[in-house]
Amino acid sequence: MICFFYMKVVNKALVALFLSSMMFACQTNDSDVVLFEKLDSKHTKIDFINQITETKDFNILDYLYFYNGGGVSSGDINNDGLVDLFFVSNQGKNKLYLNKGNMQFEDISQKAGIEGFSDWKTGVTMADVNGDGLLDIYVCAVGNFKGMEGSNELYINNGDLTFTEKANQFGLDFTGFSTQAAFFDYDKDGDLDCYILNNSFIPVSSLNYSNKRELRDKDWDVANILKGGGDKLMRNDNGKFVDVSEASGIYGSLIGFGLGVTVGDVNGDLYPDIYISNDFYERDYLYINNKNGTFSEQIQTWATHISQASMGADMADINNDGKADVFTTDMLPEGDERLKTTTSFDNYDLLTRKLSMDFFNQYMSNALHINDGSRFTEIANYAGVAKTDWSWGALLFDMDNDGYKDIYVCNGIYHDLTNQDFMDFFANDLMQKMVITGKKDDIETIIAKMPSTPISNYAFKNNKNLTFTNNATNWGLATPSFSNGAAYGDLDNDGDLDLVVNNVNMESFVYRNNSEKNKANHFVKVKLKGAAQNKFAVGSVVELYSGKEIIRQELIPSRGFQSSIDYVMTFGLGNKKIDSLQVIWPNSKTQTIKKVALNTTINLSIADAKSDYVLKTTQPKALLKEVKSNFVAHKENDYIDFDYEGLISKMLSQEGPSLAVGDINGDGNEDVFIGGAKGQSGKIYINKGNNSFSVTAQKALETDANFEDTAAGFFDADGDGDLDLLVGSGGNERTSSVNYQNRLYLNNGKGAFVKSSAIIPSANTNVSVIAPYDFDNDGDVDVFVGSRSVPGVYGIDPKHLLLENDGKGNFNNVIDKKAFKINTTGMITDAVWEDIDNDSKKDLIIVGDWMAPQIFKNTGRRLVPFKSNLTNYSGFWNSVQCVDLNNDGKKDFILGNKGTNTSYKATAKNPMRLFTNDFDSNGTIEQITTRSIEGKDMPINLKQELAKQIPSIKKKNLSYADYAKKSVQEIFAQDIIANSLQKTAVIQESVVAINKGNGQFEIKVLPVPVQFSTVNTSCVMDVNKDGILDIILGGNQYEFKPQFGRLDASHGSVLLGSKKGEYSWLPYANSGFFITGEIQKMRVIKNKNNTTAILAVLNNNTPKLFTSNE
Repeated sequence: MICFFYMKVVNKALVALFLSSMMFACQTNDSDVVLFEKLDSKHTKIDFINQITETKDFNILDYLYFYNGGGVSSGDINNDGLVDLFFVSNQGKNKLYLNKGNMQFEDISQKAGIEGFSDWKTGVTMADVNGDGLLDIYVCAVGNFKGMEGSNELYINNGDLTFTEKANQFGLDFTGFSTQAAFFDYDKDGDLDCYILNNSFIPVSSLNYSNKRELRDKDWDVANILKGGGDKLMRNDNGKFVDVSEASGIYGSLIGFGLGVTVGDVNGDLYPDIYISNDFYERDYLYINNKNGTFSEQIQTWATHISQASMGADMADINNDGKADVFTTDMLPEGDERLKTTTSFDNYDLLTRKLSMDFFNQYMSNALHINDGSRFTEIANYAGVAKTDWSWGALLFDMDNDGYKDIYVCNGIYHDLTNQDFMDFFANDLMQKMVITGKKDDIETIIAKMPSTPISNYAFKNNKNLTFTNNATNWGLATPSFSNGAAYGDLDNDGDLDLVVNNVNMESFVYRNNSEKNKANHFVKVKLKGAAQNKFAVGSVVELYSGKEIIRQELIPSRGFQSSIDYVMTFGLGNKKIDSLQVIWPNSKTQTIKKVALNTTINLSIADAKSDYVLKTTQPKALLKEVKSNFVAHKENDYIDFDYEGLISKMLSQEGPSLAVGDINGDGNEDVFIGGAKGQSGKIYINKGNNSFSVTAQKALETDANFEDTAAGFFDADGDGDLDLLVGSGGNERTSSVNYQNRLYLNNGKGAFVKSSAIIPSANTNVSVIAPYDFDNDGDVDVFVGSRSVPGVYGIDPKHLLLENDGKGNFNNVIDKKAFKINTTGMITDAVWEDIDNDSKKDLIIVGDWMAPQIFKNTGRRLVPFKSNLTNYSGFWNSVQCVDLNNDGKKDFILGNKGTNTSYKATAKNPMRLFTNDFDSNGTIEQITTRSIEGKDMPINLKQELAKQIPSIKKKNLSYADYAKKSVQEIFAQDIIANSLQKTAVIQESVVAINKGNGQFEIKVLPVPVQFSTVNTSCVMDVNKDGILDIILGGNQYEFKPQFGRLDASHGSVLLGSKKGEYSWLPYANSGFFITGEIQKMRVIKNKNNTTAILAVLNNNTPKLFTSNE
């Protein structure tokens, strides 16, 4: 079983964040009170403890989910209007508490007959399984394993506060590794079906990341004791539940380590869909209901990436747009010290391997998937909810009755299984002794010595702008604990949702919500009465309309982790005016209440619903549309930068393709060059008009296919009146300088190109931009060539080129004579020539990585730094577009940055820094990135990562705990830091900079959705034909190390401009501009008939062409 211990270390990372337990003053009309008050068990009479006892023969080394804890369920079991509570005990007796009013409860467990017979219980759901109008109780269990006997238990409510166990009679007595069950009517036949979520005990280390998703558990060639996994969809056939999993398209493999089942209408068709959270390497499942009794698994269609070790989850509308969003929990620590002492990440090779085997993009982080009706946008980092430690229960509900759903997360694990110091210095030593002596007692010693750190749960207040603030301390919810299952319900019927939490080895929490004392916030409670075999109307949707907002809830009790909630729906309203309330019943009937009385309970019955609900299917006419094209897909060559630069965060070798646009044959239509990756020649496409392009045969380009084309520009190099092509090379491979040559191809006037015999100066760098312009006004076109980096040596400032043309296509690099300060600007990503100071000479504007936008004034003879306030905005700039956005006669900037949906964020208050040096004097340059924490520059690298690249770290004999406390200045000698090249970043938002004159720019942050990912490129045009320029943006960057996730939340953006100079983000359905992938470059293409098109080129993908949808 020791392999399980190591497997857990490899696959999971534990964090503990210890928050002080402070009291928050919540302003009310009467006095200052804490929002949530933890009630003493002496008052509530709830003294339940989920006591976990390890033995020599059964412990965490035998059962990986030993510390997962138990669930809790809230529901009114006797229909007296008071919410009762059920707690699961893993090893002991379950408890049922009858609500007596005034937040006091009576333990009726024994006489109710629900204490349980299984040796290990997990999740619980209250549901009216037999349709008699009384809530029954279904308890999941682990059975037939390691001496644990038992099966899932169904307690049928007898109506007299007693229950009879009848799982076998109903066909729900599953024996295996069940985690939780959800009851819902998936086939809309009027009764409740059941999804049983199961875990697996197949040793993960034995699977070798093999994809056996299609192999059902019964068909595995393993011992029967291991076959208790595989999820089950149980159809209710007249009171008998029948396994229809396989026929319905539900996976039943042992690689599915199910920890969360969440049900709700994802795609808005009124049929329930299913989200399954899977632990370890199997991806999550999103089952979309096909409305014919089957499901289609579509997680890779809807999401761009998911949590890696998904655990608890919930589904609810967090932005009041009427669509169900999804939140999943993982294990990523928030605090820097905890991260560095308890965490390890997959390496890039393992990520690539898992991707090749169809396990999708998985990263260690919570995930917040915002639903737009047809896809998810994952924004957990932007929202501030990505890091909550080893997390279990996740609940989305309005905790403060302000009309917006907040997020509550239970976390903590009884022993820090992944404490790196423990593993290094203690466990390994004891394990070696155990191997030598053969004494199993040493296992007990290991467990006893494991660190055990209770931590605070998280309570994220919804800031109403897709961001959240952890208010656990302020709201009175920061008691350190080992929490797992949680449920909410209005236990005291005062109009707000109280909270109950099941803890490991400590008393459960019962929190009274004091929101009712804030008289400014209102509520509405809705109690639904169904019919026939669904008397609680499970699956109903209730929507409250307030202006453009929709406050939506779907009646699905199973939520969070191993838990379920009450059936009465409580809506916090804040001070909103409610226009109407609409119920959509499970039978697709609907009724609307026009006058909604506040602070009351509204009782509604399906019998009163007479109207059929009609789905709204009208779609707005989009402004743009994609048109078919025959462009060849860009295909990257295989090269892994991390193998050569172990400390960089992102690969630079995959930033192509390049794009150039110009009329190369004089027919009035602009033609296109799209660069190739190494081994793929660039292509020139002739524009035939009417958005039709044909590829041309270009032998010169095909001969140079071994170059990676990273920048390009059309201009008349030899003065013969046609456009020639200059292509810059890159790729970041440590290879011969021959591969980094700039190449000039001369046009014969008809669109055929031959390679110039002239030697074009090159800097042997990763070229990022080619910007042609006659800067010296001598009648020929000169060129600025900016470079991204020195190949294989990130952080070092590359050389750039200012190529002066002799008029015949011969170029001389004059940067040292006429623009020498440009060579010290840094790692340039983009550049443009434009007249900034209205002196009729175009100046040079450059942006780059770890640098501020800079302007070099063109004096007519040379380029000199132009002073501006932009130098205060050092960032990770990817692109610059220069245009007069507000028609004031001055050129403004559109500046594309990294965005703020990132695991680390650079700000003016807490900047990020890059230190570059040969830190151990071994002839290799290393890069150390830091973030500012309490004024100290703390490396973002884990100790093991840094030590692998800089072995001298090992000689310092730093423990993980010691390393976690040290800044880069404390790790390395003062002279090494002083001699390091240092760069700083203070902003990550993409912005427009409005030119106010005299070097002063007003910085305006672009709309929120733009910040969800990078902006790599931009263009402008009047999309909606209102005479005002609009902005089109493209972005995403994928090739980060796994610990940083990937930036993939953009599908392109259309920003409509207004007369006031403001920009609004246009939803994809309205814009019609939707692209999945890394948009690297984008240009507007003009045709001779005065029409335009937008061409976007993508890394490792096919270019996309869009036109006006007229």
